[in-house]
Amino acid sequence: MSYGFRPRRGCYDALLGAQKIINDGYIYVIDLDLERFLDTVSHSKLIEILSRTIKDGRVVSLIHKYLRSGVMNKGLFEASEEGTPQGGPLSPLLSNIMLGELDKELERRGLPFVRYADDSMIFCKFKRAARGVKESITRFIEETLYLKVNKEKTVVSYVRGVKYLRYSFYVMKGKCQLTVYPKSKSKMKSRLKELTNRSNGWGYVKRKQKLKEYIGGWIGYYHLADMRRFLLDTDEWLRRRIRMCIWKAWKKPKTKVANLIKCGIEKSKACEWGNTRKGYWRIADSPILKVAINNDSLRKAGYSTLMGSYLEWHPK
Repeated sequence: MSYGFRPRRGCYDALLGAQKIINDGYIYVIDLDLERFLDTVSHSKLIEILSRTIKDGRVVSLIHKYLRSGVMNKGLFEASEEGTPQGGPLSPLLSNIMLGELDKELERRGLPFVRYADDSMIFCKFKRAARGVKESITRFIEETLYLKVNKEKTVVSYVRGVKYLRYSFYVMKGKCQLTVYPKSKSKMKSRLKELTNRSNGWGYVKRKQKLKEYIGGWIGYYHLADMRRFLLDTDEWLRRRIRMCIWKAWKKPKTKVANLIKCGIEKSKACEWGNTRKGYWRIADSPILKVAINNDSLRKAGYSTLMGSYLEWHPK
């Protein structure tokens, strides 16, 4: 089934559709990659498809003019002999019309598939069958739709670890689970590292707000994923980053000692740790700072956690 730029068919529907297909035993996937799809759409083929259903020649003529309207590149006009304008309001609709021909061919063959815009996956139960489908569908796309398939990136593989809409899949005890693609995890940690950079000069309020916005948005997109263990580990790392920022903000030894005492640390220990020469990152993981700035105090101070946001989507 196709999703994307269609009513009530979003990316989550595509992911859940793929999950259902995998649970039905289709564990090999052809990850189809169309090379520069929007730039290589054949105008003549698209107009031919449109003319089958649109009987008003004026409408077809208007769409043809839109396709051939050209683009401005660095202040210079460039004619467009093929492709649809990227960012144009009609482009998603026209793309779906063109790839609707691929959908019909796959349905005719009885092949389960999911397509979100031009991001397609075709499923088979056996690897050998998947290889045959890959070859025949490539011929159909190139010889009938006049589109180009990226043969290096179009691969047949077992579903585990396949990237789709920044998620990936794995099968455990015969059931397909969704997880976050590893590169997406790395990008998230890199962004959190930027937001908790001790040298960015942000105050407590701004840092908390930035973290809340980013964590809420990230979890909002990936809430379908099974990732509790990853979130718990990342939260632990993030709290250490926050403690590091707070420790640096205290600056002078005198201030550090006073604040440690306020946090319930006995005076002798506060004096010892407040005057230490150990680095910020090392101190942030010390037992003394974990007690002084514990998880509960960070929560009461208004710092968001990944697991807390995740549980809003998956209440116990």
